[in-house]
Amino acid sequence: MSWLGKLRASFGMAREALAGVEALGRARKPITPEVWEELEELLLSADFGVATTSKIVSGLKTVAKQELWSTSDQIVARFHKDVERFLTLPNAELDLSGKPAVLLIVGINGSGKTTTIGKLATRLRGQGKQVMLVAADTFRAAAAEQLAIWAERSGASFVRGKEGADPSSVVFDGLQAARAREADVVIVDTAGRLQTKTNLMEELKKMRRVIEREIGGAPAETLLVLDGTTGQNAISQAKLFHEATALTGVVVTKLDSTAKGGVLVAIVDEVEVPIKFVGLGETADDLRPFSPREFIEALFEEATF
Repeated sequence: MSWLGKLRASFGMAREALAGVEALGRARKPITPEVWEELEELLLSADFGVATTSKIVSGLKTVAKQELWSTSDQIVARFHKDVERFLTLPNAELDLSGKPAVLLIVGINGSGKTTTIGKLATRLRGQGKQVMLVAADTFRAAAAEQLAIWAERSGASFVRGKEGADPSSVVFDGLQAARAREADVVIVDTAGRLQTKTNLMEELKKMRRVIEREIGGAPAETLLVLDGTTGQNAISQAKLFHEATALTGVVVTKLDSTAKGGVLVAIVDEVEVPIKFVGLGETADDLRPFSPREFIEALFEEATF
């Protein structure tokens, strides 16, 4: 199956919910308050969320009034373009500036952080980069062991500390080793207990300070890994991690037929950081850079640009 085919399959529930939007366009209904209410209900059912749905519909109403729209197909055609615009933010490509470029990877346990790091390492090694993986999740031995497997599989260097060690000390050791080995990229795995735990956020802030001190600036990337099947809970995670660590991007993993694609739009809208990668499966090739245009093509049957 092609990548676009996989993406379409992964948005099964969202495509089902948004089929109603497409039907609304085909019906060419006169624009009435009931049409706007129908559109709102359809977007909410596709996990766009209340805030983002309100913003989208409000914007469409303004344009409809300015351009004297009369039928629902005009609304839907503009809606496709607005979704792509919402998802298109600057700095969407992976930043690898600095030597080493430090990528700090955050997210709750179970979101797919460690697997994502392994896939990123494989991708970067394929581009000829010298990569070092740092296991700063010192509370779960299994996480470090999984990361070690990915390091061996991808050909990356690997640094870990003792179980229960201060994560910031492991980050410090990793950066020292990266300099000694002239690594191009350092990818740091972090602990991921519930995002509401204050001590986790303080721990992440401390790691960030160590990185800033050692490399003379912020990490090249601070990426939040989100499970694409968690719906609106992903938005609260994104807000809390952004507040603690100043996110530069999001990686959405585990997109399958239960994922409602509208939440991707809501995340970008409410947190204002780009989605940089999406993951559809377990293999290294199942992590790809996010493309708003591909997202629209996967989500809608009749998108026109």
